[in-house]
Amino acid sequence: MIDNEIEIRECETIEELTECVALQREVFVLPDIELSPVRHLVVTKHAGGFTLGAYKNDALIGFVLSVPAFLRGEKAFYSHMTAVKKDFQSYGIGAKLKCSQRDRSLAENVKIIKWTFQPVLARNAFFNLEKIGATMGHYEPNFYGTNYLTIGRPEENIGLDSDRLFAEWHLESEKVSALSKGESFTETGEIVKEIEVPNDWNALVKTDPRKAIEVQARMKEEFQTAFADGLIARSFERSETNPKYLLYKT
Repeated sequence: MIDNEIEIRECETIEELTECVALQREVFVLPDIELSPVRHLVVTKHAGGFTLGAYKNDALIGFVLSVPAFLRGEKAFYSHMTAVKKDFQSYGIGAKLKCSQRDRSLAENVKIIKWTFQPVLARNAFFNLEKIGATMGHYEPNFYGTNYLTIGRPEENIGLDSDRLFAEWHLESEKVSALSKGESFTETGEIVKEIEVPNDWNALVKTDPRKAIEVQARMKEEFQTAFADGLIARSFERSETNPKYLLYKT
């Protein structure tokens, strides 16, 4: 099994952190101005954060970046970026990195980690909610600004807003603790609202970008209304046709 061949360790040297930048470029296919440079990773380390790398045969295949933060007056980490090489994205490397991130955070008496992700990506939503047990209670419209390159039709001047959901990972919660041990966990509360998400968002963007924008607008309205009503996303239901977020009362 590939899991037995993976070593998780901190990236500390300039050379190791430079490899993390190269991996960003490969995985996210972003212009250099959008990447976290070596200086950012170095400053993060000296400010109390850390970068954990996943290595196979001493070659970097993934990493997770943890930036020092405060959340409601409590010391936290902001998980700014997690990247795994495309050829290794179905082998549980991301979960292994997040598990190590959790262990390191708890060892430093940090009990909560937060990050953002695209609400429209069903695979990421399932991972965050069902694989590691994060929750969501805040939706931020156009977090990084409008991207006119994503759709790939510059002549039409169609842009996608960079909407994001904020994930909170309460490291000592019952659900997170169970999942970290490989145990199952079932939510017992009443499902108050369901929010459907495309099964393949990237395909929708390519085939029908205007429909994709409509879907994003619909999800934004539904999430913001639900969160204003005090609901929280705690589960995700996978489906080939209509995957959905499951929201509960807090």
